[in-house]
Amino acid sequence: MAGLSKGALNRFAARAVAATHIAGKVNVLVTDNRELRSLNRRFRKKDVPTDVLSFPGAFHDVAGDIAISAEMATANARKLGHSAVNEIKILILHGVLHLAGYDHERDNGIMARKEVQLRRAFKLPVGLIERYGRIENSETKRKSSRGHK
Repeated sequence: MAGLSKGALNRFAARAVAATHIAGKVNVLVTDNRELRSLNRRFRKKDVPTDVLSFPGAFHDVAGDIAISAEMATANARKLGHSAVNEIKILILHGVLHLAGYDHERDNGIMARKEVQLRRAFKLPVGLIERYGRIENSETKRKSSRGHK
């Protein structure tokens, strides 16, 4: 991917790890939709590609692994008007927060607030929880305007 080097990827991941105060190394795999779909099916029983997955580490010196779809990152970046490199960083940050124990599906906004804080500190565009939160909120408003719950 243009503008993305292994060194830059590792440096950003290290900054995100330090900012979340987790111990251990984080491995990042940037791959394609096919691989993310396979991982998602194998570990989450969801037979669809996804943009990012995180896996807690099994060893003392490894905080975990993050897998990112370069295809989805590129498409999302294009749609949102920022670079694919920034999208990869957003996905790394999101994955690192999961490795730090945050869970946006169950934590009443704690992870969302932390993601916003760190995204701003790293000067990154809109993050995952923010963008999907907007989609969910607009869908909820449409349903409620039609009388559905």
